[in-house]
Amino acid sequence: MKDYSGKVVGWREVVGLPALGLSDIPAKIDTGARTSSLHAEVLEEIMREDGKYVRFAVDWDGVTHECEAIHVDVRGITSSNGEAQKRFVIKTTLQIGEMQFRAEISLADRSVMKFPLLVGRSALRRRFLVDSSRSWLQSPGAIDSKDRES
Repeated sequence: MKDYSGKVVGWREVVGLPALGLSDIPAKIDTGARTSSLHAEVLEEIMREDGKYVRFAVDWDGVTHECEAIHVDVRGITSSNGEAQKRFVIKTTLQIGEMQFRAEISLADRSVMKFPLLVGRSALRRRFLVDSSRSWLQSPGAIDSKDRES
């Protein structure tokens, strides 16, 4: 059995997407979702010698960030309300606490959701255990102590 000591996440964490220049993103950790999802608007597909890319806008915290990432696929994904949607899927580096790893993330309209990023079980698998009764376990100092849960 793998040793997960120190690699426990709460149901909420502050994470980063360093290859996209994004940090301190509030994220919901959701083992019920297979694929991670980022609030973004797709602007265009780009074809380069080394492959397909997608340019997209991430709008959260009152700031719009234009980003580019490797375009992995367009997939049918069932949203939290049960609606099937076609979404662009990118692959980029995800950082939770001190750990960085490559993850697939779908781009979706999450404007009505509380968290701009949802981290699904595929990204968590073999890396973290989830303590659903806790928050901010891998996010020291990122959230005021009054917002911390024990």
